[in-house]
Amino acid sequence: MNLEDYPDREFLMIDLAHKLAGDLNTALMTHDTVTFAVPGGTTPGPAFDALSAADLDWSRVQVLLTDERWVPETSDRSNARLIRERLLQDKAAKARFIGYYDGSDLSDAGVAKAADRIAPLLPISVLLLGMGADMHTASLFPGSDQLAAALDDDAPALMAVTAPGAPEPRVTLTAPALKSALAVHVLITGRDKRDALEKAVALDDPMQAPVSVILGAASVHWAE
Repeated sequence: MNLEDYPDREFLMIDLAHKLAGDLNTALMTHDTVTFAVPGGTTPGPAFDALSAADLDWSRVQVLLTDERWVPETSDRSNARLIRERLLQDKAAKARFIGYYDGSDLSDAGVAKAADRIAPLLPISVLLLGMGADMHTASLFPGSDQLAAALDDDAPALMAVTAPGAPEPRVTLTAPALKSALAVHVLITGRDKRDALEKAVALDDPMQAPVSVILGAASVHWAE
């Protein structure tokens, strides 16, 4: 793990956007298309704002979510909505976005259809993840009934999961899909998440700290 401390969040977001653009550009030099997997939530919004203006061949970038709540994009709980509003703007509007929610009830068949859509996009070229104070990443939550299955080396790339206390079901990329990424970045802000990161490193137990599955290969970007 490479931990980068920043003096403030603005500097962090600008530098992270620069590093993501560099990784995407490097991948584009050797691949016809590249896959960029990103989280939802409000924290990465400023980095997406900066990244969307990067001078890349965005028409060859395929964007997918690390996880998604099974809700329509009209919902303010939709990660896809945030990605469209914050990342797929300016020059990045030319990127191809592959969403998960298709309007159906979340079922094995629905997850299988979503998994089929992303299968040609794997492995991930550049991965950006967040982390919660409970040490979850994507929708791999400690205490989730599906966590052990999602961490298994033979897990499918995409699974339906429930988050403890959350009002809606979700889909998430699983540990094998996340670990396949060629470049991995984790964005965290605030002292509580820095403390959680240090705890996750000490535990090194994905069942207690799911984020630990990718920390070994990750650049972690943190500011108070």
